Amino acid sequence: MYAVSKRASGTTPFMVMEILEKAQMMQKSGEDVIHLEVGEPDFDTPACVKDAAIKAIGEGKTKYTHSMGLPELREEISLYYKREYNVEVSPEQVIVTSGTSPAMLLIFAAVLESSDEVIMSNPYYACYPNFIRFFNANPRFVELSGSEGFACKPGKINEKISGKTKAVLVNSPSNPTGMVIEKETLKEISESDAVIVSDEIYHGLTYEGKAHSILEFTDDAFVLNGFSKKYAMTGWRLGYLIAPEEFIRPMQKIAQSFLISTCEFVQWAGISALRCADGDVENMVRVYDKRRRFMVKRLQKIGFGVQKTPGGAFYVLADAREFGDDSFKLALEILDNTKVAVTPGIDFGSAAEGHIRFSYANSLERIAEGMSRLEEFLK
Repeated sequence: MYAVSKRASGTTPFMVMEILEKAQMMQKSGEDVIHLEVGEPDFDTPACVKDAAIKAIGEGKTKYTHSMGLPELREEISLYYKREYNVEVSPEQVIVTSGTSPAMLLIFAAVLESSDEVIMSNPYYACYPNFIRFFNANPRFVELSGSEGFACKPGKINEKISGKTKAVLVNSPSNPTGMVIEKETLKEISESDAVIVSDEIYHGLTYEGKAHSILEFTDDAFVLNGFSKKYAMTGWRLGYLIAPEEFIRPMQKIAQSFLISTCEFVQWAGISALRCADGDVENMVRVYDKRRRFMVKRLQKIGFGVQKTPGGAFYVLADAREFGDDSFKLALEILDNTKVAVTPGIDFGSAAEGHIRFSYANSLERIAEGMSRLEEFLK
């Protein structure tokens, strides 16, 4: 009798998908479900991006590409980081991937040894610990407080650093909190003795100033980024990593074996996004901002705790302990009774238990209806 590997059996479920799948089944039964759980833009992909993909398909650009990605796209990413952050990134430091999850896989495969530790915040993006444990390494958590707006504190990171520490993982703007790490704080983190891995996938979706790249402060860092959130291209599966040059060849060899290459016509669409979609992004940000401010006020009125308005991404992590300490149970009760799908905080670590993550990647009208249903139920 064969047994499931410890690696597979030890992988924890992504609870937001459990909620989403139940909500989808309810919809199939004719229920009117409002989705405030999914971290996915409700906007359509910009027309110039779709046109570029169609053109590429018509020209037969449907083959394998260089394992690191099209040279043209890597060059465009290099120009983008120069334009946005005034940092020099060689195209030879860029590897294009099918979304940022494979990019994370490559980084941790190249960096981690068994028993190494990676320091990260708690709350955290739900999949981070699974990636780290997959390589027999260990996450080590720095607990953030909702009463302090989930602000990142470099001093707490430094307290966790030990001889086993290999990397510090930062995520700004953050999923699930929506908080943006301030420039001086990020600079202080960059001075750590550990390798810095910076998840910058929500860059471009900020409402009170600009997010800063870790590369503004150090060359000795890894960056994760992509097209899913900023350009409403989740299903296109297009991401990339930026890394110190000495790590590129090892990661390229891993990519050759496990990933082969990223879809060619999607890469051409990515080039178009970087060149022509800024206007579309600006419009999305304006709409997100309006929804953000509306949602925070309504949640506070209903009785959820939101100490600080999030400055980026499209999430609000709200304290729900007024209504119950078990966030998964509460999320299921909300879904069953109101047909509003939300994400339980426990998905994002122990520091988020008792909280609910709300996504405002839905129309203002649907958000308003969802808030009204919630208020009525929670009375």
